[in-house]
Amino acid sequence: MSELPLIRTQSLQVMRGSQRILDNVTFNVNACEITTIVGPNGSGKSTLLKAIIGSVPLNQGSIERLPNLRIGYLPQTVNIDPTMPLSVRRLLSLPVKVSVQEAEEALTAAGVADCADAQFTELSGGQRQRVLLARSLLRSPQLVILDEPTQGLDQPGSAAFYRQIDDIRSKSGCAVLMVSHELHVVMASSDHVICLNGHVCCAGRPEQVATAPEYRALFGSGTQGALALYRHEHSHHHHHDH
Repeated sequence: MSELPLIRTQSLQVMRGSQRILDNVTFNVNACEITTIVGPNGSGKSTLLKAIIGSVPLNQGSIERLPNLRIGYLPQTVNIDPTMPLSVRRLLSLPVKVSVQEAEEALTAAGVADCADAQFTELSGGQRQRVLLARSLLRSPQLVILDEPTQGLDQPGSAAFYRQIDDIRSKSGCAVLMVSHELHVVMASSDHVICLNGHVCCAGRPEQVATAPEYRALFGSGTQGALALYRHEHSHHHHHDH
């Protein structure tokens, strides 16, 4: 039985002045899947996410969402005044108040259960990202949308963040749509990859995309090795501890 896609975009076009930011973009986001958008800088990735949540108008095309689809969104930048005292729990209750229990569940899911009473601005970069991830999980979303969620994190921090997302997906069954520049992680942990450069250059399962000429033209073939290495490590990781 195949479920209906959560989101179906058809021939999207977004203009900024006379410039086409997105042109003829068509793809589906399926339930329970991790779909990752990759592409060079300026390829329209953030714009595409904003179009999907409805904060950027379309010039052409359509976006169909499953009726009453609950979406959690973690934008690329969150402007929080560093001089303003703001506890994590208070941040989670902006703009809509949430119960202590809801806040606790979301923080636990995001791996920062012990941060509820901390000042947001005193947290490490990785903790902040997880608190913002928790914020996007508050309404038990069916789809979580993340824009470059590991920007500014070091390699271990970013690997841990992606593991957390995978964990959330397996426990709650939500779908994930994210933009990422970390190609080796994307290739290893996504169900579906969309390579975007104003238009969809190629899309499909990671192994299909990794071998597509359009993908190699944008990123070279270096990630192919990373993919093989990742698969190799993960097929053996139950034999020995790292």
